[in-house]
Amino acid sequence: MSPQLLVINPNTTALVTDLLARHLGGVLSPAVQVRAVTARFGPPYISDEAGCAVAGHAVLDAWLHALHTDDAAPHAVLIGCFGDPGLLALRESSPVPVSGLAEAAFIEAARLGPFAVVTGGERWGPMLKRLAHTLGFGDALAGVHTVAPTGAQLVADPVGARALLGRACRDARQRWGVPSVIVGGAGLAGMAAKLQAEVDVPLIDSVSAAGHWARRQLGTTACSAPRPSPELLAQLRRASLDL
Repeated sequence: MSPQLLVINPNTTALVTDLLARHLGGVLSPAVQVRAVTARFGPPYISDEAGCAVAGHAVLDAWLHALHTDDAAPHAVLIGCFGDPGLLALRESSPVPVSGLAEAAFIEAARLGPFAVVTGGERWGPMLKRLAHTLGFGDALAGVHTVAPTGAQLVADPVGARALLGRACRDARQRWGVPSVIVGGAGLAGMAAKLQAEVDVPLIDSVSAAGHWARRQLGTTACSAPRPSPELLAQLRRASLDL
C-alpha cells in the first residue's frame, strides 16, 4: 500500500483544500497519496479565537469522518491551517504522526535560528505567539508581523497581497534581524517563492514546510497504518457529529 497523507482543511472553503492538495502534491513524492478533506462546519477562513476554537472541533470531526468513509487509514495527518487548530487533541487521539502548517514551519525555520512570521489578519499575532510557546518555539519566535487583510482577503487579491506581504517580509527582516521569515497561511501557498527575490534571507512557505514534514514521516515505503482503538473512536464520536 502506498503511503497516504490525510490533509484536513479546518476552513470550510473547498478552494483552499484544493490549493493545499496541489501544492503538497508538488512537494511530496508521486508515490504518496494525498487525501485532502474540508471541515464540515466552521468559518470559511479562520481569522479569530472563536473561529479557531470551532475549527479545533471540526478537525476532530473531519478526521473521524475520513476514517469512517475510507477503509485505508492514513499514515500521517496534516492540519492545513497556519494556527494548527485541534493539533494537540488530534495528536493525542491519532496513532500516526500529526502536525500542522505552523508547527512544520516553526521546525524548519528554527533550524536556521530565530525567526519571524508574516501572515494575514491582525488577531493572529497573539494567537501565534501563544501557539509557539505551547509547541516549544517561544524563544525562537522573534516576532509576528500581521497585515490587516485576513487570509481570505489576501487570497481574493493576489496582486495586492504580493505587494503588501513583500513589504511586511522586508520590514520583519529589518525589525528583528532574523535569518529567516515564515510566510504563513494555507491560502498563501506559493507566495514565499514569488517574494524571495525581494528579501535577503530565506522565506519559508508554511505549506511547503508541511510537505517537508510529511515527506520525512512517510518516505516512499509501502506499509499499513494503524487505526485508533474502537474504544477511542466511540468516545470521540459521542463528542462529534453523527457519522
